[in-house]
Amino acid sequence: MSYLLHLKCRGCGRTYAPEPIAACKDCRAPLEPVYDYVRLWSDLCRKEIESRPPDMWRYRELLPLEGEPWVGKHTGFTPLVPAPRLAQALRAREIYLKNEAVNHPTLSFKDRVVAVALSKAHEFGLDTVGRA
Repeated sequence: MSYLLHLKCRGCGRTYAPEPIAACKDCRAPLEPVYDYVRLWSDLCRKEIESRPPDMWRYRELLPLEGEPWVGKHTGFTPLVPAPRLAQALRAREIYLKNEAVNHPTLSFKDRVVAVALSKAHEFGLDTVGRA
């Protein structure tokens, strides 16, 4: 179940229904999903999220999908690696780096966004996608 309310333009603030649209029709700025966080946090608890499989889909309520993912079922949940020498050099107590080199399937941070985009395109009934 998605808690997605609508899409909102980052530039002018115009809102759109969650439908296939690339950018704002008025100012061409990118659109961002807006969620019903009040309802989401009253329905969902941390313990439930932690009990789910270790992939990005454990946070599915925070993704704009209505159903199950179509691709990328093992994407995400890459480890945080302690970087004590970097922390010392920056005079920070602790610093952790996200190791995206173990992401699935292409070993890239882009795997997450592509998995969500392709799954959403599939929900919309699209059979072809492109990237600029």
